[in-house]
This record gives sequence, structure tokens and C-alpha cells, in this order.
Amino acid sequence: MPEPLSPTDTRPTIVVDTQVVLDWLVFNDARVQSLAAALKSGGLRWLVAPAMRDEIRHVLGRGVAASYAPDLALIEASFDAHSEATAAAEPSPRLVCRDPDDQKFIDLALACGARWLVSRDKALLALARRARLRGLLIVKPELWTPD
Repeated sequence: MPEPLSPTDTRPTIVVDTQVVLDWLVFNDARVQSLAAALKSGGLRWLVAPAMRDEIRHVLGRGVAASYAPDLALIEASFDAHSEATAAAEPSPRLVCRDPDDQKFIDLALACGARWLVSRDKALLALARRARLRGLLIVKPELWTPD
């Protein structure tokens, strides 16, 4: 179970899925630049469970982005500098993602009281209306705003 959020850390909490992280750190996608700037500024509390970081390593290890020649050391350094490692969350019995590989993102976001889960994944976006009832906004990166 994730550690309780520090009452002295007032930064809004965010969970970012693998594709959005790749869009930022590998593909330099313009649609994620606003989010990337906020993450780099330290104004957001970006939470990452071990399985999320492992998924990035796995995807890159499969050569998915090989033509972009990703700088693995830079990606690891960015995680270290801009994210906060936390334990995996227990599965949410109420919000179940139709893609089991993406369940970890919704579980962590709900367990930690994140304000946003940023994703382009259709299975996660399909949960947006129900997640909003629990105080979680699931948004595409190009629609994310800090407000």
C-alpha cells in the first residue's frame, strides 16, 4: 500500500501512464510539453510505483522506440529527479480497467488521492466519468491543465 501523503507537501498529485512518459522523455511530443514543464518544475507530485517504472524499462527493452535512440540514462535520471517512488496500491474493486496492464495506474491514482491520471489509453479514458465522482480527473496530456 502506498505511504500516506505528507500533510506538509501541498503539491497536487499526479499519475502519468507509460505512453505519456515515453511521449515526453523519448518522442519529445509537443502535446505533452505543458505537462512536462510542470513535472520538471517540481510543482506536481508525480507518483510512480515500481511496476510503472518496470513497464517503461520493458517497453524500451523491446526496442519499441529504437529508431529514436532513447537515452536510457537520461530517462532513469528524469524519473529520479522528477518523480516520487511509492509502493503499489491495492486493486480498486470499484474501478476496474478493461486492460489489466493499466489497472496499476488507476489503483495508484485512487489510493493516493491524485488529482489527475494523465493517459491516452482508451481503457483508462473510459473510466473518466466514474473516476471524476471519486475526485480523480483522467485526461489526455494535451487537455491537462494545472487548474
